[in-house]
Amino acid sequence: MNKKHFFYDLLQSELGLSDQVATIFSMLIKLLIILIIALVVYKLLTQIGQRTVARLTKNTKTHFDDYLIENRAFVYFSYIIVFILIELALPLVFTDYQTLEFYTEKLLKVLVIVNVIRLIRSILKSIKDFLKTLPLFADKPIDSYIQVVMIILWVFGIIIIFSVITGKSLWEFFTALGAISAVLILVFKDTILGFVASIQVSVNDTVRIGDWITMEKYGADGDVIEINLASVKIRNFDKTITTLPTYYLISDSFKNWRGMSESGGRRIKRYLLIKSASIRFLSDDEVKNISKIELLKPFIEVRKPEIDEHNQVKAVDKSLAINGRHLTNFGLFRKYIDEYIANHPQVNKDMLFMSRQLQQTPHGIPLEVYAFSSDKRWPFYERIMADIFDHLIASIPYFKLELYEYPGGTDLHFDRSE
Repeated sequence: MNKKHFFYDLLQSELGLSDQVATIFSMLIKLLIILIIALVVYKLLTQIGQRTVARLTKNTKTHFDDYLIENRAFVYFSYIIVFILIELALPLVFTDYQTLEFYTEKLLKVLVIVNVIRLIRSILKSIKDFLKTLPLFADKPIDSYIQVVMIILWVFGIIIIFSVITGKSLWEFFTALGAISAVLILVFKDTILGFVASIQVSVNDTVRIGDWITMEKYGADGDVIEINLASVKIRNFDKTITTLPTYYLISDSFKNWRGMSESGGRRIKRYLLIKSASIRFLSDDEVKNISKIELLKPFIEVRKPEIDEHNQVKAVDKSLAINGRHLTNFGLFRKYIDEYIANHPQVNKDMLFMSRQLQQTPHGIPLEVYAFSSDKRWPFYERIMADIFDHLIASIPYFKLELYEYPGGTDLHFDRSE
């Protein structure tokens, strides 16, 4: 009895089926047996593969095997082996159906190619997930490089698939690919630009995952959560997500706050508008009263005698305050701010801090505080800055100064008797 026709002969001799029916049933029985065997092999390969890798990595404290399982690497590997086994068994199944065997073989080859690509992708994704757990690679745009590799793989995979389906050589497809290269460059323009941008961003260390960046032009203000070949995802502080093309990171300007995060403090740069008409020279009695302020007392005790001695030596006419040297309320307030900032426990003293007078405006004279808070966390930074300016605003009346502000309803009085 011919092994290839075992079931055919059995069906004819035992059941007395006709030649055509026996041929069909023989093919179906062999196909069913092959599929059952393939399913068993698939299950065995999957389990054996997972256990083998788990055993190899048991003593290394690495979770790479978990990422392989999570990304279904063993599943795709098992698919490849199963499809190859089925392809090898096709001559036994389709003994009397050469045409069906021919097309089934092509289909299985296509499935093998697709699953080889999917297996490579799963391995690359596992490598990416593993590298993300390492501090050295946690903020690198690894997704971009994986996407480039996958695009190249799929291009070659599609070419090989067409070669299998049409029966033409790979050389013919590569020749045709060269002819339409201009069209491909146009189609994949954004991909090419994104790839170049990803390399430049990585090499120049312009942006890392986790950086706080601001791109006002596109309404982006938040943390970078993903950098891939096509786009950059930014989680804004209002919890919205802004997605931008990757090449915008090299074609447009943006602000990266990483330098602030890595420095010793976060900058405080805000000013008070002082009403210019409230600035004046101080009398001796007023200076004596202000000298009761503890932060200014050492300064006044040194500066006041110097000024008095200068005026005496020059025989200054003190009937007019403009003559000679005098302390001003504005100058003492600036000195008070310097001393207050220098003694503030939440200001970084190792970084620049000062108060400075800016160019006069129609709304008054800006008196700017420039310093760095030691706590860079946003809520605490805002709290420190608010506490500083709460104190300064409350201190202004002690120096007989006034803040400029537009008059409110209670500031306007009308004589209703007229």
